[in-house]
Amino acid sequence: MDEGRPRSRKLPGTQGIEVPDEVAAAEGLPDDLDASQLGPYTVPSLTRRRRAGMYYLGGAVLVALGIAAGLPAGMWVMVGVLIAIGLYHFVAAFDLAVSDTAALSIANQETDFPVGHASAAVGFEGWRSRPIWNVLVFSADDPPTTRGLVRVDAVTGDVRDVLVEKNPEAST
Repeated sequence: MDEGRPRSRKLPGTQGIEVPDEVAAAEGLPDDLDASQLGPYTVPSLTRRRRAGMYYLGGAVLVALGIAAGLPAGMWVMVGVLIAIGLYHFVAAFDLAVSDTAALSIANQETDFPVGHASAAVGFEGWRSRPIWNVLVFSADDPPTTRGLVRVDAVTGDVRDVLVEKNPEAST
């Protein structure tokens, strides 16, 4: 390692965003967002959005108290905006009832071929940002001749879509 270069939180041989240790410590990077942590990774709970909603609602209360203390009456618009943002955070705070391993299992059951390699990534759909697991699956043969995408609702476990096709990268 170069003495002049700052250390960063990144596993050797991985690609991604590098955050120098000094910046991570100064900004208070939580351990659940640190990609260099060893062991299984779990997606942080979306119920953390409720905490942000409480901050917005608390800000609305503070602005309303400021209006009572003499701030311009036009600040009621700000109170309305803060309340709307705070309420949005509450309605978008879904609980992830389906883990990534459960989504992988569901995707394996939904395909017509034996699954070899698979990968799950959480995405969000709609104005409420409903979490959806996007599971990529590949057939167990070498090289994989079939691939698919299975979309699993992360709240209910319902399968949203199953898309399967021949792998164009496999030689026939």
